[in-house]
Amino acid sequence: MMADRARKHFGERFGVSCETLDRLDVYERLLRKWNRRINLVAPGTVDSVWQRHFHDSAQLHLLAPDDTCSWADLGSGAGFPGLVLAILAMENRPDTTFHLVESDRRKAVFLNEVIRMTGAPARVHVGRIEHLPPLGADVVSARALAPLERLLPMVLRHGKPGGMALFLKGRDHLREIADASSRFDFDCEVVPSEIDPGGVVLRIQRVKEQDLG
Repeated sequence: MMADRARKHFGERFGVSCETLDRLDVYERLLRKWNRRINLVAPGTVDSVWQRHFHDSAQLHLLAPDDTCSWADLGSGAGFPGLVLAILAMENRPDTTFHLVESDRRKAVFLNEVIRMTGAPARVHVGRIEHLPPLGADVVSARALAPLERLLPMVLRHGKPGGMALFLKGRDHLREIADASSRFDFDCEVVPSEIDPGGVVLRIQRVKEQDLG
């Protein structure tokens, strides 16, 4: 019953069709099945997947530019946020291509299975982020991957000049911003999370490494 309410709320909040919700149902079933074999998400969060994972990911959809054509999701893991966003894009951003970067081959196989079963416009890149050729993305995203100071070099490598980064962060976000500011200049808007009272989304633009020489 709680899952049904969360699913209904998701559909209303993001204004998506029954077809999109059905694709997310497929995603949820695959996640439950695969999570018994490989560690995709904490077992205690599986029963709240619509809020803890789908809604948490989908809020980035509302913060990205309307003209986004290419999106790079770094350290995609179980597909959060990138694969959820790719499924939403089928209805609301049909011209956007998603690049999901994941170094764990088992998780990459899972991501490809969800893509196959849902038709999501996404491509999985198996390898380390710093070793991949630049992806030239309009938007770069990540969730629970690394401190901001380590994420910003990834933005410079894989994001387009003038692009945007969207990072899901927790209660330590102010410390992370301060630490990153010692090495980089950037504009950062802190947007409160829709589902986590202590969480935020960092919307970052105009990243530039400081000349410390």
